[in-house]
Amino acid sequence: MSRPRGEGARPPRYRLGVDIGGTFTDAVLVDEETGETRIAKLPTTPGDPSIGFMNVTRRLVTGGGVDPRDVATIVHGTTVATNAVIEGNVARTAFVTTEGFRDMLEIARQIRPSLYDLQFQKPVPLVPRQRCFEVTERLNATGEVLIPLDEASVLATAAAIRALDVESVAICLLHSYINPAHEHRVAELLREALPGVAVSASADVAPEFREYFRASTAVVNAAIQPVVQRYLEGVSRRVAEDGYDAALLVMQSGGGVMSFEQAARRPVFMIESGPAAGVMATVDLADRLAIGDVISFDMGGTTAKVGLIRGGVPSITKDFEVGGVATPGIGGVARGSGYPIRTPVIELVEIGAGGGSIAWLDSGGILRVGPRSAGAEPGPACYQRGGTEPTVSDANLVLGRLSPARFLGGEMALDPDLARKAIEDRCAALLGHDVVRTANSIVEIANVAMANALRLVSVNRGHDPRDFALVSFGGAGPLHANRLAAMLGIPRVIIPPAPGAFSALGLLTTDLKHDLTRTIRLRSDGVAAERLEAAFAEMTAHGMAELARELAPTDATEVRRYAEMRYAGQSHELNIPLAPGPIVASTVARLVADFHQAHQLAYGFHVLTEPTMIMNIRTSVIGRIRRPGGAPPEGARPGPGTRLGPGTVAPAVGVVDARPYGQRPVYFAEAGGFVEAGLFERHSLVAGSRIAGPAIVEQHDSTCVVHPGYRALAGVHGELIIEAVA
Repeated sequence: MSRPRGEGARPPRYRLGVDIGGTFTDAVLVDEETGETRIAKLPTTPGDPSIGFMNVTRRLVTGGGVDPRDVATIVHGTTVATNAVIEGNVARTAFVTTEGFRDMLEIARQIRPSLYDLQFQKPVPLVPRQRCFEVTERLNATGEVLIPLDEASVLATAAAIRALDVESVAICLLHSYINPAHEHRVAELLREALPGVAVSASADVAPEFREYFRASTAVVNAAIQPVVQRYLEGVSRRVAEDGYDAALLVMQSGGGVMSFEQAARRPVFMIESGPAAGVMATVDLADRLAIGDVISFDMGGTTAKVGLIRGGVPSITKDFEVGGVATPGIGGVARGSGYPIRTPVIELVEIGAGGGSIAWLDSGGILRVGPRSAGAEPGPACYQRGGTEPTVSDANLVLGRLSPARFLGGEMALDPDLARKAIEDRCAALLGHDVVRTANSIVEIANVAMANALRLVSVNRGHDPRDFALVSFGGAGPLHANRLAAMLGIPRVIIPPAPGAFSALGLLTTDLKHDLTRTIRLRSDGVAAERLEAAFAEMTAHGMAELARELAPTDATEVRRYAEMRYAGQSHELNIPLAPGPIVASTVARLVADFHQAHQLAYGFHVLTEPTMIMNIRTSVIGRIRRPGGAPPEGARPGPGTRLGPGTVAPAVGVVDARPYGQRPVYFAEAGGFVEAGLFERHSLVAGSRIAGPAIVEQHDSTCVVHPGYRALAGVHGELIIEAVA
């Protein structure tokens, strides 16, 4: 435990963000007084991610001479919830529902990922039928009681569950979204009868119509709750033993943060915790650069994730599946192949294309890349940790785009011979091609998959990628960003100051947030503005109460309101924001007009004469947390607790050509083979420094490739801007 601070001691001044990825664990430490930012990057420990958490924290804090008691806040991004579902490492769970609906999870939905795939197998329910139970009760669609709750049936169910030795129970009663009284009473009785068993009520995690989606959300929450709770308790214990007394927060899937205590109760809200942080960092950087429309591209060691930000606001969806199957070749997850959850999630396309993605030949002798990854253990062949399968990182090393001696600031040496051998033995020899040509093919196949992911979030949703800037980060992102921009005609690529730790920095630019939803199902022309105002006011009050229970201080609060709307008779809704201020008749009229416009953008048409429905209303209550002081870091220097600069990079007088520290041959297909490329150190660049391609820009946490015909310019906020030469 932390030691008591003396009388008159200075208040804590640091904020720490820790992001655990599939290959590396990143941490960012910000001094709120000076704005100085430090980063650290160490391999992830898949067996126990909390070990990697503490390794990188100790490297950055105590290794950098900082007293743990001076850290005010620790914000964590983690994939532990997602991994639990994907790997089948979920708690033994039971399911309780209304009499007659025991097979709800088995029936699921009438959709399949591939319409004509006769071999398709539906996802196996997280709760098998023998652990599904019914209780006697029934409400109608308006919430009126048709059959009173029979508490004796609940107690009998509790006895049956007790005999099955379960860790968690999910409850979803019919129409509990409109009247949760029966469901809350069932939860109360089960908690009394089953001490130590976690209980998740659907009315608390997803109070919306459509019983299967509500049930699936409650089941996912229940199945991962003991796993996440044990993990968070382990992290809490470890940081306390190291002397920290900081507020502990977790990134949510929808873009806010919440306390460890909240996350332990509602872990389904942190399913996409890690990927969301990178998008929020992109939002913050775009705001500093006064750019409203950007595409975020996050490529790490295991996956690549793409999101779209329009007008400074990321796209949020509630049509999300966890544990889905990747669609071969085009990126994304096949709809209907996973477990749906109805919580706000930043809309991302995620594919199995990362630095550790393995290249392989299929049964027809065709070269493929991913989705399987070498991960952190053993990692790519060039890591010298026993890996023998060729990866994208091995291919980049063979092409000269990675430095064998300067990777991770020189902390990790790469072996080109092992990379060449892996590509030769597993791919090139079987294809009858030389190693270099095969390495280039591996990189290009990965690029095509990632370009398709970029199209999915832009072209497929009515947006022209040429109207956006591409913000690229992750350890491998800057290696591929220039090529992806050229493939899609994106005019500008922006590389953040510390791209390899950018998601960890995003954890510190995110506010506390509580999302609440209510189903109302009313026609827009019949809804009373007063009723909407009252419903939103009640939800806001509940969100404010939740915010008051958080441990982290906030500077201000903000409330955002949304209506999920559709044309009468449609099956799915569009999320439409409401303008601030009291809700009056003109507010509803404006809402309908905005819906027609959104429908036109999403589907290419709208029908002004068709009646519209407001199905759900949603409120986000946000507690603003002070952003890290000063400007973003200007570069990355190697060494423990890498210091990234205390303030704004002073603008240079005009534009000056940066001087390379050396040259080496780098392969570019558009140049016909290997060409001499200038080598630059990122931390030596000042605002106005210009680099002509072909060039390699190296820093502690990442490597950036500037292709022939392009140039890079260092900006005043430490960013690197890549554009085509006129």
